[in-house]
Amino acid sequence: MEKGLLFVVSAPAGCGKDTILEQLFKTAENVGYSVSATSRAPREGEIDGVHYHFRTREQFEQMIKNEEVLEYTEYCGNYYGTPRKAVEDMLNAGKDVILKIEVEGAMNIKRLFPECCLVFILPPSMHELERRLRKRGTETEEKIIERTAQAREELKFAENYDYLIVNGELEKAVDDLRSVISAEKLRKSRRMPLLQALRNE
Repeated sequence: MEKGLLFVVSAPAGCGKDTILEQLFKTAENVGYSVSATSRAPREGEIDGVHYHFRTREQFEQMIKNEEVLEYTEYCGNYYGTPRKAVEDMLNAGKDVILKIEVEGAMNIKRLFPECCLVFILPPSMHELERRLRKRGTETEEKIIERTAQAREELKFAENYDYLIVNGELEKAVDDLRSVISAEKLRKSRRMPLLQALRNE
């Protein structure tokens, strides 16, 4: 059985990556989502095991010690990481997997899985990003300033990604991500076994 493809989606807070992925999964076939683990507290409406695997700081550090995470990073004072087993099981079952992780974690995943595809979601402008953060109503002014500064730092990593998608209009951004997945499946390097088989017939 052909292994699944691994996709990593990153974006600064407020760029709408969660909404894009929610829309994608409504129509995507044979694409699994790896739920990240975090030591931060759940926000209102977030469900354990759906949005994140919520763990205490002590529990997360035990996961690191047991090598149960593929990668992890500390972001704004909290741990975020990718549980190993779920990802490996889905890929081995031939399912494509999307990871939603921060930029440092994405670089770690690229080292572990050089064949993975990295996708970065950009805001239309920094002004729009700030507007979206304020509209959330979940952040203090201090946090908004901190997240905006963090976003500027994360943008420095964007050039290391394979694809850059601007989330100006949600439907267009979802279509763009869907196109990336299709394009990666058609990449020559991934099609070589089929080409060789045809040549040998």
